[in-house]
Amino acid sequence: MRTTRSTTTSTARTHPLGNPLGTLLTRLAALLGLVLVGALCPAVALAQDQARSPALASGLHISDGRLVERNGNDFVMRGVNHAHTWYPGRTQQSLADIKAMGANAVRVVLADGHRWSANSPSDVANVITQCKADRLICVLEVHDTTGYGEDSAAGTLDQAADYWIGLKDVLAGQEDYIIVNIGNEPWGNTDPAGWTAPTIAAVKKLRAAGLQHTIMVDAPNWGQDWQGVMKANARSVYDADSTGNLIFSIHMYSVFDTAAKVTDYLNTFVDAKLPLLIGEFGGPADQYGDPDEDTMMAAGQQLGLGYLAWSWSGNTDPILDLTLDFDPTRLSSWGKRIFNGVNGIAQTAKEATVFGGGTPGDTRAPTAPGAPTASAVTATSATLTWAAATDDVGVTGYDVVRISGTTETAVAASTATGATVTGLTANTAYTFAVYARDAAGNRSARSTAVNVTTAGAPAVACAVGYRVVGEWPGGFQGEITLRNPGSTPISGWRLAFAFADGQAVTSMWGGTAAQSGGSVTVTPAAYTSTVPAGGSVIVGFIGSKGAANTAPTAFTLNGGACSTV
Repeated sequence: MRTTRSTTTSTARTHPLGNPLGTLLTRLAALLGLVLVGALCPAVALAQDQARSPALASGLHISDGRLVERNGNDFVMRGVNHAHTWYPGRTQQSLADIKAMGANAVRVVLADGHRWSANSPSDVANVITQCKADRLICVLEVHDTTGYGEDSAAGTLDQAADYWIGLKDVLAGQEDYIIVNIGNEPWGNTDPAGWTAPTIAAVKKLRAAGLQHTIMVDAPNWGQDWQGVMKANARSVYDADSTGNLIFSIHMYSVFDTAAKVTDYLNTFVDAKLPLLIGEFGGPADQYGDPDEDTMMAAGQQLGLGYLAWSWSGNTDPILDLTLDFDPTRLSSWGKRIFNGVNGIAQTAKEATVFGGGTPGDTRAPTAPGAPTASAVTATSATLTWAAATDDVGVTGYDVVRISGTTETAVAASTATGATVTGLTANTAYTFAVYARDAAGNRSARSTAVNVTTAGAPAVACAVGYRVVGEWPGGFQGEITLRNPGSTPISGWRLAFAFADGQAVTSMWGGTAAQSGGSVTVTPAAYTSTVPAGGSVIVGFIGSKGAANTAPTAFTLNGGACSTV
């Protein structure tokens, strides 16, 4: 995902791949599925790691393919990105708010002066001081390199390296607290193979200048590596670092729209014992596809890999704003997912031990939270509140679970004594309970459960237009327009229809599709969740088909029939 800008006061994320039709998607899927035999070798990795001098492993460093602290404790980043260079006046409060939301790390946008005004040494020193005051591990990145080779305004990794060397006195002694991300998305889609040599050169240049910090390198293809260049050359780049303290960063947006693409990429690095994190990712669907953020977050938790969501606030297109106008009390649906959702920051982040996080020796679990009570119950959501738990050190968060017989499913997390559970089905009975946890990972006994029955779905007037935008052998692009002829907005909708000829939705933007046989249900993306009175929203998709491609003839919205137009 790349950054495009028309001014220096805001930032937007746009997709670099162009039209999502036909052969391009096929090519992407094939490339992302490649296993590059011989490119990543765990046995070689172990031998080379052991050959490196342990004297250089100070502060945050890499050990056995993992990011660890000076004391050898694993540090798994759970945080967000903040656009400091465009919003310097927002940074002090934003970092405090990001920490208050439960994050343990933040990636801070800086500029080296090639494209945007350079952040001065004193400014960078102040950012580091603020990160430390807020007990956040700080990833500092130069954004001017974004899309080099395709975006004529982008700077080079060599220029970025010179900027970091100019900051050597500011960075010295901060190895426990910061990571140097040489350059953001430092290569576009034009000849991405050209990424490898400049990346190696920049790493060597920084080490020759005496920087001992953990270095982070971003992938080409606007960070998404859909042609596999970083994956194929990761071993040679890693081996070029004389200290072995280098971590790779993959940016996951709509290229990573299936669970298989996400897990295949992440596991390739884990299996090779090459350090990796998701340095940026998005969840909201757009016209290019729907990133599988649920798998990204679940796989990150399962594999112990860090993630940093894009971004706190201030995007020109606010679809990826986690907060509205930098206000932590106004989380977007994307923000709610990141901070309070399953495998989210509130549920999984652990503070770095350099700040005292984890409290070594703390083995006492919190008390059970009070029995939750339900309010604001709708057809698709319910708000739960409960009395606080207590702990000898301190409660850091709560996990809400849905109970079905002997099975528990995590459905929300919160740092406060309340959470809203979403994605529920109308006219359905649920049972929920709550656990408390502390910074050491100790978990309380389960609270008393509460039973909740959701409301019935309201009947609404609706009209649906369906059209095939284009077809090719075996596939097609479709478009659904959902119209609201009523006088009040429609929110939280669920659209259903059926294909008659075996068609299947393979990717969707503007909504999320679930399909069983020919039956398809669509729930909205954040930016299509409300259909204004007298207005409409559009959902697009790529589908597979056989010889016939008959259009659906009936649509229902929240269980009620819609007219067709």
